[in-house]
Amino acid sequence: MKASIVGAAAALAFATAPATAIARDTISIVGSSTVYPFATTVAERFGRGGNPTPKIESTGSGGGLKLFCQGVGTDTPDITNASRRMKKSEFEQCQSNGIKDITEVVVGYDGIVVANSAKAQHIDLTLRDIFLALAKEVPDPKGGEKLVPNPYKTWKEVNPSLPDTKIEVLGPPPTSGTRDAFNELAIEGGCKTFDWLAAIKKQDKSKYKAICRSIREDGAYVEAGENDNLIVQKLVSNPSALGVFGYSFLDQNRGKVQGAKINGVAPAMEVIASGEYPVSRSLYFYVKKAHVGVVPGIEGYIKEFTSERAWGPEGYLVDKGMIPLPDDKRAEMAKQAQGLVTMTGNEL
Repeated sequence: MKASIVGAAAALAFATAPATAIARDTISIVGSSTVYPFATTVAERFGRGGNPTPKIESTGSGGGLKLFCQGVGTDTPDITNASRRMKKSEFEQCQSNGIKDITEVVVGYDGIVVANSAKAQHIDLTLRDIFLALAKEVPDPKGGEKLVPNPYKTWKEVNPSLPDTKIEVLGPPPTSGTRDAFNELAIEGGCKTFDWLAAIKKQDKSKYKAICRSIREDGAYVEAGENDNLIVQKLVSNPSALGVFGYSFLDQNRGKVQGAKINGVAPAMEVIASGEYPVSRSLYFYVKKAHVGVVPGIEGYIKEFTSERAWGPEGYLVDKGMIPLPDDKRAEMAKQAQGLVTMTGNEL
């Protein structure tokens, strides 16, 4: 009886879905590699409660949102994780493909760390150091308000107080929310320490973004895929390299890798939550409301993720390195998530 009701609901909800849509009883989740370990932990707990364990794929935030926004139907994901907020263009893509009702949930905070092997020399960086080391174009070292292709080969050339080692940074690809946030918070953060570059924003926003969020492509920055654990492994085997990934991976691999101070602030839960750490960001997931009640368990999964036992200050996700939202924000988000409040797009 129950199966026939679900089947009838599916037929009704997905009347306009592609013919390739197939019935399934397992929640499909895609998206951010940073949110992946948190979502996986929740999924395992949810599965232990007698529910089918959700299937989760680490596709990167951009890749996940692209899959999520393809349309309504069981051949598309129910939920996508993101380590940055959905872009206006992505929201519009969803809308144009018939996904009219989306619920946005902020689940917690994370910091982006620049780390190296625990056996290597500890390094302290400023945002300006990061910009000069990794931007595609930088101010001419000879002086003047002129940009040149990045000439820096070693960290010492960037800043005499840094080690005389080759600039080699392993980090995520453009599809990653971590990459987007790193470009915006770290690369741009260093770019705007040059007043004449910061001034371009008022004159030409597109030109400013092209300068202040572009990463060099000459081998100094190595795209290491969406698997942050793989970056950790590569740092262990290559002590001269640095890596860029979410704080939770640093927290889970202490003893193997160490995080650099940025602008004098070491990455730690308290300073990320307070915003004192310069490279902090919010983590999200997005729910396709048309799938709720059709693919079983979505509401239960959301309720588990937004429960105090999961995301609260003493919750099991804190043990995985997630930094909880303040109490009032958490209560607001739990209500929004469990009530499946539809986002308008005006907030983007």
